Amino acid sequence: MNEPPAYPPIGDYGLIGDMHTCALVSKAGSVDWACFPRFDSASVFGRILDWNKGGFFSLAPRGVYTATRRYIEGTNVLETTYETATARAVLTDFMPVTAHVEHPSPRELRTRRQIVRMLRCERGAVEFEMQCQPRFDYGEILPHASLLGEYRGLAHGGRDAMSIYCSVPMRLANDGYLADGTLYEGGSFAVSVTYEGDIVDRIEALDEAELTSRLDETIRFWQEWSGACSYKGEYREDVVRSALTLKALTYAPTGAIIAAPTTSLPETVGGVRNWDYRFTWIRDAAFALYALSILGYRQEAAEFKRWIEWSTLGRARDLQIMYGLTGERRLTELELPFLEGYRDSRPVRVGNGAHSQFQLDIYGEIVDSAHLYRRFGGNMDPDYWAYLRRVVEFVVEHWREPDDGIWEARAERQHHVFSKVMCWVAIDRAIRAARALELPGDVDQWRSVREEIRQEVLTRGYDAELGSFVQHFGSKSLDASALMLPLVRFIRATDPRMQSTIGAIEKHLSTPEGLVYRYRGFDDGVGGEEGAFLMCSFWLVDNLLLLGESGRARALFEKLRTYSNDLDLYSEQIDPRSLELLGNFPQAFTHLGLINAAVQLDRAARRD
Repeated sequence: MNEPPAYPPIGDYGLIGDMHTCALVSKAGSVDWACFPRFDSASVFGRILDWNKGGFFSLAPRGVYTATRRYIEGTNVLETTYETATARAVLTDFMPVTAHVEHPSPRELRTRRQIVRMLRCERGAVEFEMQCQPRFDYGEILPHASLLGEYRGLAHGGRDAMSIYCSVPMRLANDGYLADGTLYEGGSFAVSVTYEGDIVDRIEALDEAELTSRLDETIRFWQEWSGACSYKGEYREDVVRSALTLKALTYAPTGAIIAAPTTSLPETVGGVRNWDYRFTWIRDAAFALYALSILGYRQEAAEFKRWIEWSTLGRARDLQIMYGLTGERRLTELELPFLEGYRDSRPVRVGNGAHSQFQLDIYGEIVDSAHLYRRFGGNMDPDYWAYLRRVVEFVVEHWREPDDGIWEARAERQHHVFSKVMCWVAIDRAIRAARALELPGDVDQWRSVREEIRQEVLTRGYDAELGSFVQHFGSKSLDASALMLPLVRFIRATDPRMQSTIGAIEKHLSTPEGLVYRYRGFDDGVGGEEGAFLMCSFWLVDNLLLLGESGRARALFEKLRTYSNDLDLYSEQIDPRSLELLGNFPQAFTHLGLINAAVQLDRAARRD
């Protein structure tokens, strides 16, 4: 029997979604993570965080089989092909995407709050089994499951309810639903679950034909969207998959892009570095706007820019490093002690306490995102410029203060080099905008402070003995965030100080394969170990290109491509020894890094 192991590898999962929420589907055909009605809601299927309590929704052949899978080209519709000794069946998983109009904006996409699964026998005869065991509120609430005839059911508990439709008769089992049967060549089976919320007035009448229609509509939507990608380079397949992943991680009503759709998948298996990433980091804003823009997705960039403005407007001093899907500021971190965690990785956390940290780099990222948006044809609203001026004035007044740093350390604040550089970026981009658009601002003062920051970083942030920029003033620790310095145009990659920094990071923070750690030997106040950080490896690709070492850059990029799972999905981190994917999955930051590196490689090839 192909019984799924407790806690398959993180890379064993595929992603489906409807731009309101999503689900993770294992190779064994089990939905082990899904939150409704939003990405940041409590899980309904959460077995990935507790194999016994979390709930799941499985559909697969009985007996021994092999499984291969792919996305239908240009979509987020997942197909898993099961081969037995005598049969072949294909499982199609998707979440229906429905638009109000022919060419909707992201805000006009509505959700059916539904997961659809369709099994088709292509050869021989295949016995199958479907189990659906919803568990509400992260598995803490065991629902009351009932049948509404042979083909429909309703599970409800607390404030949640979920209906199920099945194309063959179901029966109750284990506080959920069970169905099985045999499919012969050409035969099919369909099942769907729909989140009904807290008040169930009417359950939608469904049949297999309607679900097939929704599949066709969903495929058409994704293929039309991915077909608009303007990137035509060598790595188009990788870039389009990363773009589709980013789109799936977008919350359509606001345009916010979440960092990842999961919480508490560990940075080290069995460790404590388990965080909730179902929020939007301002740090990702400039990367996301750039990636969307260079791929031709100007509408999505505009929606994300609107979310940034909506969420961050106010007093500059109140700017946070992250926000909720609709701009929520209070993201209180809680531990869920009743869950054992992925492979006993505790604690399981919801919310993220880092939202209250003081990180100076985000001020640079806010101004840089506006600068990038303007570079790609966006406008500079007078009211928003007034806000950006307040941001710059805050930087002028506070850049000398220590902060918590880009990596969200839970230790004593320091004068982080990257944070100072991003203060420089905030002022630099404001100067550029004021000059280009003749906008009001104390440009003379800004130039003076910009130069002061630059000299402070070059004097106190570079250690001549180490031959490298360091993590913070007075430190002897290296930090991969230094790879960002040439990318934000603070210093040229060919500057001897930066060249030696790149060399030091390759020597001391990298594996022979080019996997880069964020830092080593630094007490960040969290404890435990972590894997190599894939985004940093893509930064290294960018730096090698800036050094003119296109051959090495391409070789590293090709190596990094092998660290995705079989569906070309990337996690946040990877264990350099086992190559096991680590951290929340899939990770938007990593996919953003891939897109940028692929575009830069194409540009370098055209120059060579």
